[in-house]
Amino acid sequence: MKGTLSLSNGQSFEGSWKGAVKDVQGEIVFFTGMTGYEEVLTDPSYYGQIIVFSYPLMGQYGIQNLHLESSDIQPAGIVVTELYEGTLERGFSLLEFAVMHNVPIMTGVDTRSVIQTIREDGTMQAVMQLEGKPLPAWEPIRTFVVPHVTAKEAVTYGEGSPHIGLIDFGYKKSILQALLDRGCTVTVFPYTVSTSELMSTPLDGLLFSNGPGDPASLMHKIDDYRAWANVYPTLGICLGHQLLAIAFGASTEKLAFGHRGANHPVMNVKTKRVSMSSQNHSYVVKEGSIPSNVDILYTNVNDSSVEGLQHQNLPLLTVQFHPEASPGPAEHHEVFDSFFNLIYQEKKVSQHA
Repeated sequence: MKGTLSLSNGQSFEGSWKGAVKDVQGEIVFFTGMTGYEEVLTDPSYYGQIIVFSYPLMGQYGIQNLHLESSDIQPAGIVVTELYEGTLERGFSLLEFAVMHNVPIMTGVDTRSVIQTIREDGTMQAVMQLEGKPLPAWEPIRTFVVPHVTAKEAVTYGEGSPHIGLIDFGYKKSILQALLDRGCTVTVFPYTVSTSELMSTPLDGLLFSNGPGDPASLMHKIDDYRAWANVYPTLGICLGHQLLAIAFGASTEKLAFGHRGANHPVMNVKTKRVSMSSQNHSYVVKEGSIPSNVDILYTNVNDSSVEGLQHQNLPLLTVQFHPEASPGPAEHHEVFDSFFNLIYQEKKVSQHA
């Protein structure tokens, strides 16, 4: 079957259709990593989007169930130049995985041209549909989608110490695993958790997770998030970073085409060390809006955007990139170490108060 990828700027691209036979519409974005499609496709931050992979061959090592970040494929549609459909030693194919989750794939697409268009015109709505069908009405880009990917109720994992509260905006399993690997107890809370429920749990720190959409869509919870971060040592990752920045007086803006890949260089402002990071976001904190009592900790080497913040008076640390990687380089586990140091320092202060 033939399919058409139509962009809201009027351009269209042809390809072969595989997987679920259904029209899908969503914001079109691209990922620049050579591998890691298993993690990308199950990352809740991609919920409802159409994902274009820049590397020309995808699916070459199948799906191994070793690196799933959630139980579902999160994007609405998948676009590749070539899909590997040969023999696999183990696991099952990317196409089989897509069929299991009722997600369509377009192959044989000129992804270089698609990505060039996105780079020039910015992210936009796109439609994947079988060839010859009339275009549906264009929908606005969905910005408030966290309710689709958050936990329904609080769940606790592990039996160690410290006890971390993970505020779930669509967390990746590798973030939870990074905490469990350090011996923690972790209670995952839906982003709507009440202050009374949160405070009734004996927590040592909070982690605000990654997630999809515009941080401004969660303004109705910002006062709560600020109050919590004034009580507990806190780490924010990706969307969590943006929300905490807003909570303490900064503002955010949308990038033209976002940062999505496993090869984004960031610089630690204090040490001047440059390292590679894994990223997946459309929004950034505006540098000029950051209050004077918050320091910029990391910046993006490519475009100088803000990649991390640290509060001067509170045990509060945030990063725009993904320190757990998955996929990508594991060069930023130091962020978790810094978070744990904040917790241990706060415990010492409390013991001697």
